[in-house]
Amino acid sequence: MPKVDMRMHFAGVSMKNPIVVASGTYGFGREFGEFYNIGQLGGICCKGLTFTPREGNPPPRVAETPMGILNSVGLQNPGVDAFIANELPELRKHDSCIIANISGNTPEEYAIMSKKLSDAGVDMIEVNVSCPNVKCGGLQYGVVPELAAEVTEAVKKSASVPVMVKLSPNVTDITVIAKAVESAGADAVSLINTVRGMRIDVKTRRPVLRMNTGGLSGPAVLPIAVRMVWEVSNAVQIPVLGMGGISSGEDAAQMMLAGASAVAVGTANFVNPFAALQVRDELEAIAAAQNLSSVTELTGGICPW
Repeated sequence: MPKVDMRMHFAGVSMKNPIVVASGTYGFGREFGEFYNIGQLGGICCKGLTFTPREGNPPPRVAETPMGILNSVGLQNPGVDAFIANELPELRKHDSCIIANISGNTPEEYAIMSKKLSDAGVDMIEVNVSCPNVKCGGLQYGVVPELAAEVTEAVKKSASVPVMVKLSPNVTDITVIAKAVESAGADAVSLINTVRGMRIDVKTRRPVLRMNTGGLSGPAVLPIAVRMVWEVSNAVQIPVLGMGGISSGEDAAQMMLAGASAVAVGTANFVNPFAALQVRDELEAIAAAQNLSSVTELTGGICPW
């Protein structure tokens, strides 16, 4: 089979391949670095960071569900300053795109974090808008176009690196949010974040999670994610990072055919630490079998009936 060029540019950032690991599923890479050289990845999207350290929600906060998991971890993290001091120097030793995921309670918090991280040398910032706006009674930024745009503008003014906004699927029309953040200056969008779900233990009659509901991820959400990536890629001009249930090269190829320029592997990392590399190799084999010279030829290649 012919050799496929796996290199690509995403929102102005060069990556050796289109495989990223999703925020919240890879920590800061240290554990996975014991299995393989994490520099083989196209990008590493770090665990979500907040302005100050957070302990997260009380347990139980992760539970298995058919074809996936539910989680309400609650953004447990050491805070942006500790990340810059203790984690980023180690990550920078590897030849991968470093993407910092940030969450805030106000646009001002997002702006401060984005400047700190840009100055510290991350390659890209992923803005998690599935967070409560304390000024609006806890309403999530990502469900109202104007609020999502406000956060995007604040981050763009402070960041000196490309800004990607992570979109929530828990909305009526995800393309409306995508268009809003594009108009506000976003360089890319990533989707989907987890789908809100719930399970109940019928013996105890209690929810399986202490916080009652949580985010559903894993293979169960793949068809939802592919559909939303297709919708968004047809609605905006900026590149899309597709994620949600990817665990094979075929899954990744579906995302790219739907319009994603790159893909992120998430929950599969919990099952198999080598999942991202296997997705990369399987995707390359699919591209080679279709006689493609570059993996980027898959993007948007869906054939209409």
